[in-house]
Amino acid sequence: MSERPAPITVTENALDRIRALLESRGKPSVGIRIGVRTKGCSGLSYTLEFADEVNEFDEAFDPAEDVKIMIDPKATMFIFGTEMDYVEEKMASGFVFSNPNEKGRCGCGESFHV
Repeated sequence: MSERPAPITVTENALDRIRALLESRGKPSVGIRIGVRTKGCSGLSYTLEFADEVNEFDEAFDPAEDVKIMIDPKATMFIFGTEMDYVEEKMASGFVFSNPNEKGRCGCGESFHV
């Protein structure tokens, strides 16, 4: 039986940043949780938070031996197939999500819709 593919892919830059955030938190964490919430002019926005436990319906996976990512069950259908990256530029830095499910994005880049 073949293993189910990971719901999202995570680049090495994103993994490095996640590791740094987890190390600097000051208390143990299971990993990070990715979700979406209603926000902005296009409808949905990505959320990231520290996860102290794996919730019953989380989609959990390990993109690296030392990193666990949980996806909130309400977000899975919106972000399946997404690539998560971390980008540092002169004026800004942050996580960037390349989502093949997006049908549009607001002009400011804060939100998207599927």
